[in-house]
Order: sequence, then structure tokens, then C-alpha cells
Amino acid sequence: MKSVYLSLGSNVGNRTENIVFALSFLQSSGFVNIKRISSFYKTSPIGPKQRDFYNIVIKAQTDLGPSELLLLIKHVERISGREKTIRWGPRIVDIDILFFGREIINAQIIADTKFGLVIPHKEIQNRLFVLVPLCEIGCNFVHPVFRRRISGILYDKSLTLKCQKVRIIYQVC
Repeated sequence: MKSVYLSLGSNVGNRTENIVFALSFLQSSGFVNIKRISSFYKTSPIGPKQRDFYNIVIKAQTDLGPSELLLLIKHVERISGREKTIRWGPRIVDIDILFFGREIINAQIIADTKFGLVIPHKEIQNRLFVLVPLCEIGCNFVHPVFRRRISGILYDKSLTLKCQKVRIIYQVC
């Protein structure tokens, strides 16, 4: 079993319900065993003007390989009602693979799909809406590319990412 960290976000409809549906589907798939869930955070969007997002990060275990996990995630997004829109546009649910164990993967296109796969996610260090909930449940995890703890990356970046508003809305105990 591999430990993975995933981020989930929503800014369309009932944002909490959308994320909970995605979590339920992932867990009930039999391929993902959720171990930890961060609090829910309300975050300002990046890109075009739109409604604030709700974001969380989870730690899970899976027997799937990275490509299979990506395909499962894309399936969850699709059955949740996600449709292709503009880049950084509104979404019912968005799920990203942040880390897959300590693996480093840079596959431009996964065989027989249109999906690329880059792990660790290439924007982690630039997104407070990922770093803050990730630090809540995995502050000592060492980023395999930067070779730094998540808490250290967050501390360094929080000074330069002040324009991103991240506020806790639901605390998970």
C-alpha cells in the first residue's frame, strides 16, 4: 500500500456536499482507504473572478498505481458533474494528486488517455490553499523534490503568498 496525499476543492453548488460526495466515492471504491482529513478551508480563487472555494487535503492508502489512481480521480470528478471549462474556472469538484509516496513522476500523457501526470504536483509550493491543509495533516512530510518538510515550505512561502486568503471553516477532529 502506498500513502498518498490528495487535495479536493469545490466552488459550485453546495461545496461541502460536493467534497463529501467525492470522499465517499473514493472510500467506497475499495481502492482508496482514507486515513486523515484536514479541516475545510474557504479560499479565494486563483484566476477569473468567481465564488470562493472550499478546500481540504486527505492522506490515504492505495494499492493502485499512479496512473490508475489518476483515472479513478477523473471518474469521480466526472460522476460528480464536473465539466471542462476555462482554466482555473469554477468546478463542482477538483481532485489533485499531491504526493504518491515519495515518487517523482513526470508523464506528459498517460497511455490511452488525454491526461498528464506530474507528481509531486508542480504548484504545491505556490498555493496556500494546498499548503495550509496539507501542513495540518502532514507537516513533517518531506517533499521529495525540494527535500524540505511541508511546514518549512509553508513558513517560507506564507510571506510571499499573503494575497491568497485561506480561512478555516470546518474543523475535523
